This record gives sequence, C-alpha cells and structure tokens, in this order.
Amino acid sequence: MSDTQTHPGNPSITNPFLVPRDGGAHFHFLNHLATIKVQGRGGAMSVVEFIGPRGFGPPLHKHLDEDELFIILEGELMFRTGNEEIIGTAGSYAFMPHAIPHTFQVLSETARFTNVTASRTGDPRFDEMVAALGEPTIDPTLPVPSEIDPGRVAEICAYHGIEILGPPPAPLD
Repeated sequence: MSDTQTHPGNPSITNPFLVPRDGGAHFHFLNHLATIKVQGRGGAMSVVEFIGPRGFGPPLHKHLDEDELFIILEGELMFRTGNEEIIGTAGSYAFMPHAIPHTFQVLSETARFTNVTASRTGDPRFDEMVAALGEPTIDPTLPVPSEIDPGRVAEICAYHGIEILGPPPAPLD
C-alpha cells in the first residue's frame, strides 16, 4: 500500500494507503497536537487526529459546508450544540452536521480523538485550516501552552469555511 497521505503537501489519494498510529503530519495547533492522517484535497474526506489536554476546547463555531464525525479513541469529551450537552467516552462517535453551531471540551486529563470531515460542496478543507494555524513539529507531543490570537484564528477559519461565533468553553475547575 502507498503511504502518500502522510505529508500535507501531497494531494494524491488515488491509491490505498495505511497511516500508522504515530504517522502523519504533526502540528502544534491551538495548544494541542493535531496529526493530519488524510488530506481533503482531491478526496471525499479529511481525517485529523487530535490529542488535547484537560479543558481544551475550540471556540463556538460552525462549518459552512463540512459535516464532522468525531471518534473518541481515549478520554472523555463534552460536546455542546445550543443548550444541549452530551458526553462521549472512548469508543463513542459524535456527528456534527454543517451549519450547526457547536464546540467541545476535553473533560479527562487528556483525550485522543479523530475528526473526519466531509464536504457537500467540494474538497474538505479542515485539514488545510489545521496546517495553516498550526506549527509543524516532528515530535508528536503536546506543545507548551502559548497565547492564542483569536483574530488570527477567526481569519484563517473564515478562509476555510468555518465561522467563529463565540469563545471556547469556560475553563474547568
């Protein structure tokens, strides 16, 4: 099998491939680790694996064209859509349709989860947004937390079809 999808600069997805557990393109992304496993360009989906620390959560947002499927591999996540909160643990799947405002938060010490996005209008671009906001790293570990520029996040997300609607979830006690 071909391993062509382990590099974000290679959009070819014409052959089957396997990405090992620690394989892929690693990024320190919004104070957690993101690993692009499958690029969206030229295909029907993008796949990004995340490892996030307790309390991590993205700003309230909605995807204009992309549906998301979260697969929780380790840990516990709380998903919020409107006034509804649902908690998922290892082995759970959470589906977030496009145009529905949502956020989530890591409840356990860390969580490892996969995000699969598929677009209704063209190539998924979620992985491109991760690469644009992230800092490439060879070492697949959590980054040292740093200040996040919400204006830059909103600008890059908007370019990739994601509208920021509010802040991340409140810090956990």
